[in-house]
Amino acid sequence: MPLVEVLADMEYTGMYVDKEELKSFGLELQGQIEKLKAEIYEMCGMEFNINSPKQLGEVLFEKLGLPVLKKTKSGYSTDGDVLEKLKKKHPAIEKILEFRQISKLNSTFVEGLLPCINETTNRIHSHFHQTVTATGRISSTDPNLQNIPTRMELGQNLRKAFMAQKEGTILLDADYSQIELRVLAHIAEDENMINAFNAGEDIHKQAASMVFNVPIEEVTKKMRSNAKAVNFGIVYGISDYGLSEQLDVPVKVAKGYIEQYLNKYNGIKNYMSDIESKAKEKGYVETLFNRRRYVPELSSSNYMVRQFGNRVAMNTPIQGTAADIIKIAMIRVYDELKKNNLKSKLILQVHDELLIETYEEEKNIVKQILKNCMENVIKLKVPLIAEIGEGKTWYDAK
Repeated sequence: MPLVEVLADMEYTGMYVDKEELKSFGLELQGQIEKLKAEIYEMCGMEFNINSPKQLGEVLFEKLGLPVLKKTKSGYSTDGDVLEKLKKKHPAIEKILEFRQISKLNSTFVEGLLPCINETTNRIHSHFHQTVTATGRISSTDPNLQNIPTRMELGQNLRKAFMAQKEGTILLDADYSQIELRVLAHIAEDENMINAFNAGEDIHKQAASMVFNVPIEEVTKKMRSNAKAVNFGIVYGISDYGLSEQLDVPVKVAKGYIEQYLNKYNGIKNYMSDIESKAKEKGYVETLFNRRRYVPELSSSNYMVRQFGNRVAMNTPIQGTAADIIKIAMIRVYDELKKNNLKSKLILQVHDELLIETYEEEKNIVKQILKNCMENVIKLKVPLIAEIGEGKTWYDAK
């Protein structure tokens, strides 16, 4: 209930968007879409509707003779998974995937966001929900401001249109550093992970050093990246097949990575088997704040459903606790801003990140409030760290 007031205030305040900046970003995307279209036509030797699965299927599998991996009722499947597997078979595939990505960016985030800008306030007033996701995370709709892509550079550029509205105001962006892995280290009581976090080590480098049996200073970028996938994969209950797809390695190799990881991180291995049996026995799992999620899937006769139940049982205490932590932090930040009679406003929450629109003269006290409130929600065996950035636009602050 205390969070209701915070979310209502965020909805009412909204987030300022520079309409012209968003439009010019749209023009940039359209230019890229046209360029990619021309390249795809040239590579395929003909013009066709790239957005039509039927026409695309005919070009790829009949004209270019690529291997058919999956069929649907209406013909050949050209979904993302299929195209990813065909990537190395023809140079046009890479371009088609890029074309889809940029087209989606344009339709969802430029054409989709422009009508959502309030005529009076020039701000987007999204709706926030706290009872939609099964994990307890807050979600955002009409429009969804939590799914702006962060991995691709173009998606990040979209954040340049989101900015602090008035003269003398800036955005502060506070982000929890690796909160789920920190919660996992605490819940699993894993010594290796706890020691790494307490020593301020790079957790993915440490995992790489352990999984690949090399000294930490010899860990390469590729090793770190693979270990990062294992680190987060474990949190989400990834299978050896899932990891092999993600890292583009044979299933046997991925299986070896997971086994090696669990042998080195004993606490996590024990946590995984314990939580499964406890969840089966009780019928539910809990976050550190005793919020329950029932897992009836664990008693299903269907193997796939049971496997899903196992992943839920393993992940909910971790992701659910992280969700609880940021909700409590939001309430405390909101209360502190009010208590100190500050004009600064909490305007957005994206998973482990809070965004505040503040005035230059209030900046330092707000930074202090953010850090204190976010880092002291709960005392774990490892420190909670909030990293704070600032800038006129969301892009600069991130």
